[in-house]
Amino acid sequence: MASLNPCLELRPLGNTGLKLSCVGFGASPLGNTFGPVSEQDALATVREAFRLGINFFDTSPYYGATLSEKVLGKALKALGVPRNEYIVSTKCGRYSEGFDFSAERVTRSIDESLARLQLDYVDILHCHDIEFGSLDQVVKETIPALQKLKEAGKIRFIGITGLPLEIFTYVLDRVPQGSVDVILSYCHYSINDSALLDLLPYLKSKGVGIISASPLAMGLLTENGPPEWHPASPELKAACKAAASHCKQKGKNLPKLAMQYSFTNKDISTILVGMNSVRQVQENVAAATEFATFGQDGEMLAEVEAILFPVKNQTWPSGIQQ
Repeated sequence: MASLNPCLELRPLGNTGLKLSCVGFGASPLGNTFGPVSEQDALATVREAFRLGINFFDTSPYYGATLSEKVLGKALKALGVPRNEYIVSTKCGRYSEGFDFSAERVTRSIDESLARLQLDYVDILHCHDIEFGSLDQVVKETIPALQKLKEAGKIRFIGITGLPLEIFTYVLDRVPQGSVDVILSYCHYSINDSALLDLLPYLKSKGVGIISASPLAMGLLTENGPPEWHPASPELKAACKAAASHCKQKGKNLPKLAMQYSFTNKDISTILVGMNSVRQVQENVAAATEFATFGQDGEMLAEVEAILFPVKNQTWPSGIQQ
């Protein structure tokens, strides 16, 4: 069941040797985190993603209290293709019952995840949302524990994830180079917030691969707007709503514009997007294919950037402890 979409670009991930599809499959919706998804729909969604050239699938035991891992594992197995044809990342340290970055817990966590995913190894194991734990514990205890899992062959590469960009420099400055292979940043590489760009030279100097998630800023850059719990300021929400209205008036689509903006920097290996339907997969892949063929709609992008300029790079607080 080989990829039928040669237009979906593969990009190298740091020094890992992995090549990820520029669109990555975020599997959190398979854990019913945004509403119920039937197992039949979940399997069809993963099948369509793989058929259209997506080779990178990301999950976590936190998503749907382990349901996402179970459903993704079943869906990947149903593909019936060799294991080396897809790349899987999962996470540790964040669970439905809370945060625990201890060596004992993350070591147990990978065995639990592998059982749910029905895999012998994962390609990447991320420490999940490390700003909610102790960054010093992550440096001194968690990452050394993950290195042992790497030596045991249960994981191939080590990553860290979180919202505040300063957590990445804090950790990477305090571990031996090569200890962390990948970072996963979210909501910092989209039309309203491109702060991740300032960090790229530093990350490249460390040989670290870069994954960016949530190109629609957790719903801000959609026509329906963000969910009620979204932590953005009223000003940021209002500006994004105005941008969506402007696009609609011009017969354009803000989510597609935002998706295509996210593909512009090739130092970012993949753009991770949550998907829960065949239609969503097709729309995201179409946006990438259209971008590869025709490039960005520069005129429309400039108009939207002008609307969002007053709130550019405005973020929201997240917990950091050291």
